[in-house]
Amino acid sequence: MITDKIALILVIIGGLNWGSISLFGYDVVAALLGGQLSVPSRIVYGLVGLAAIWCISMLFRENHAERHAS
Repeated sequence: MITDKIALILVIIGGLNWGSISLFGYDVVAALLGGQLSVPSRIVYGLVGLAAIWCISMLFRENHAERHAS
């Protein structure tokens, strides 16, 4: 499902950004989009948060292959 892939990409971006903050003290999203409080950065942060919420639902869905194997 395309929504799942988009959500995973956004969560990966968020995870890499947090890793960069942790290891280097450098916020890549803020650096690219004009600071943590800029509108574009806040949009990306919001989308990453929504994607994380979406990914929670993926934990509770049956895999298509698993459904046909049983």
